[in-house]
Amino acid sequence: MKNVGEAPREELVTGSRSDRSTRDRVARSLLDHGPSTVADLAGRLGLTQAAVRRHLDALVAEKVVAAREKRVYGARSRGRPAKVFALTDCGRDAFDQSYDSLAVDALRWIERHAGGEAAVAAFARDRIGHQAESYRAAVAAAPPDGRTAALAKALSADGYAAVARSAPGAQQGEQLCQHHCPVAHVAEQFPQLCEAETEIFSELLGTHVQRLATIAHGDGVCTTFIPQGPRGAPDGPRTAPHPQTTSSASTRTAGRNPA
Repeated sequence: MKNVGEAPREELVTGSRSDRSTRDRVARSLLDHGPSTVADLAGRLGLTQAAVRRHLDALVAEKVVAAREKRVYGARSRGRPAKVFALTDCGRDAFDQSYDSLAVDALRWIERHAGGEAAVAAFARDRIGHQAESYRAAVAAAPPDGRTAALAKALSADGYAAVARSAPGAQQGEQLCQHHCPVAHVAEQFPQLCEAETEIFSELLGTHVQRLATIAHGDGVCTTFIPQGPRGAPDGPRTAPHPQTTSSASTRTAGRNPA
């Protein structure tokens, strides 16, 4: 016999691993079935409505799910419209949508039919050039000794989780460390993406840079070394990098992790 006030079994499980698994089930149900009410989700997943609300609150806080009023077709009945929950763009991105596969296929087609490796390199430079427009003003506005940190902050806003730090050991300079790379799986097959990124870093910071490690190459962090300028800081933004310096440095050292 059930004791009065006893919580349902599902709600007694409070371990973080169990919670994460259940939240994944809630998100997957929204992906498969579209916007749903708490009652819909509870019925599909075999959970109590109280448990569903708890997991939805966590998913909303993580910006994976958003609440909105249920769309009504035809005459609206009295009372407040039911609330439904749907995945956000961020929530959809958490599921495999084959974007990487599509990008690889597109670049492979460019390589085969539109000019070979040189065409892929041109695409990579054009892509990062447009992306870097939002970085340029931030770096230019920073003092000489703060440009690497400004670039790291701008990259982080684009999802690269970047930080700037002093170079370890006897190296005179800084390291730009990117803990996440949104295009890592594509860059595994097309290193031109990493090489173009290295070139644009050189242009923005106004000095030659050296790529020491990349996530695409299997390292844990993308690491770029920025040497100390003659006055203790990079020289400042310049029009274009020296392609031989940046590209060759990327090729020679892409697999070395300085840590």
